[in-house]
Amino acid sequence: MNKEHPNISILKRFNPADPNTLAEVLAEDFVWHYINPKLPELEGDYVGFAGLKDFFNRLGGRTDGSFKVNPISITPMGDNLVTTHVKDKMFLNGNPMEIDAIVVWCIINGQIIEAWDIPIVHTAKIADTNYQE
Repeated sequence: MNKEHPNISILKRFNPADPNTLAEVLAEDFVWHYINPKLPELEGDYVGFAGLKDFFNRLGGRTDGSFKVNPISITPMGDNLVTTHVKDKMFLNGNPMEIDAIVVWCIINGQIIEAWDIPIVHTAKIADTNYQE
């Protein structure tokens, strides 16, 4: 029986629709780095739990609350890094969109100290016309 990596267990509790799900495992000086030149108004660093909530509130406002994450894979990299591949769905400027993204998480001593959210802007496409919020 394979035991799940402890850092994966931490991340499985995270629900982007409710950033409060990470409150107990975020380091006080946690930094969320968002890298997306197609959305420069959101790009930047968000510090602490308040910063993370601010980022997701701003993203929710930009997407009319439609932002959803579909996890594809999660891979531990050594003792401190975890890489997640997700497919984000949202309405952007009234159009249903899908975009691949990776998030690299740095977890030390059971606390998330840093994360880099990198949407792969070249994969963005108008979603299937059956897209549901």
